[in-house]
Amino acid sequence: MTTSAPNALARALRAFFADHLPRVRGASPHTVCGYRDAMVLLLRFLSIRHGRPVVHLDFDDLSPGDVLAFLDHLERERGNCASTRNARLAAVHAFARHAAAGAPEHIELCQRLLAIPFKRAAAPAVEYLDGDEVRALLHAPDRTRTKGRRDYALLLLLFNSGARVQEVVDIRPCDLQLSRPHQVRLFGKGRKERFCPLWPQTAAALRVIIADLNLAHDARQPVFRNQRGQPISRFGVRYVLRKHAQAAAAEAPTLQGKSVHPHIMRHTAAVHLLQAGVDMVTISHWLGHASVETTNRYASVDLEAKRRALARAEPIAEIDPAVANWRSDESVLAWLERL
Repeated sequence: MTTSAPNALARALRAFFADHLPRVRGASPHTVCGYRDAMVLLLRFLSIRHGRPVVHLDFDDLSPGDVLAFLDHLERERGNCASTRNARLAAVHAFARHAAAGAPEHIELCQRLLAIPFKRAAAPAVEYLDGDEVRALLHAPDRTRTKGRRDYALLLLLFNSGARVQEVVDIRPCDLQLSRPHQVRLFGKGRKERFCPLWPQTAAALRVIIADLNLAHDARQPVFRNQRGQPISRFGVRYVLRKHAQAAAAEAPTLQGKSVHPHIMRHTAAVHLLQAGVDMVTISHWLGHASVETTNRYASVDLEAKRRALARAEPIAEIDPAVANWRSDESVLAWLERL
């Protein structure tokens, strides 16, 4: 049985994932995995589209039309939203930039791939939990049981730190300082390291679960484990949140109308910091945002601030409720004339 040598596309893919991303760019394992998933989906799509095995695909099978068809496939058949589509396209762009430098004969094709624009996506409304909902959620775990103590510490840490879910599941005892001043070291996007202060209650809850696991303070194994003793996954954290949100709905019925997921705890932490009077720059550093512009969106979702602003605003004139309904042209004109 004879084997053919790798073609140009195969060589470029191997160099991209084995050398360029981890060694040249210093990309995190999560970035590498995200790009890998995008390219796997693309190669499978191209294999079906061109009717040949993945191992026989080459740059000729990677035209802008093929990539646009792939992006359309993601939205129409896989049900991906525009932001997911754009994330997949970002992986293709990164590969095209690398391939243009390593395979100059394909630079024209790579330039055309890089010209494929990202799709504009409407920013979804930022949802967060209010104080009563957070209290109900923290009351839900049964702290007489080991699993309940783990869940309580997990929920409290998510709210305290506003950390991304992957940042939390990666936490090890050696990343925690549970004596004063209490703090946790987090590793964010791009392997950026930051420290976040902890409340005494959070530190106490973490000390309890570390004692339950019989871990040393300098241990390098993850703190949060599943029932099998393995590190809890992002999906495990989502399950824990949903389970306790359902139980907490008895105490806080408004939880029934909300999708409680790990990122909503990050939003909740940001909004509560804002309501406490913390400035945007500090909140940006707290959350590990690359730019304070990312943090500014929380100013627009603070409903309590909007209610206080409305209470401070004096009406221009007495408004007749019947006129304010604006059910006809006459009612609109009458209201304007009374200003």
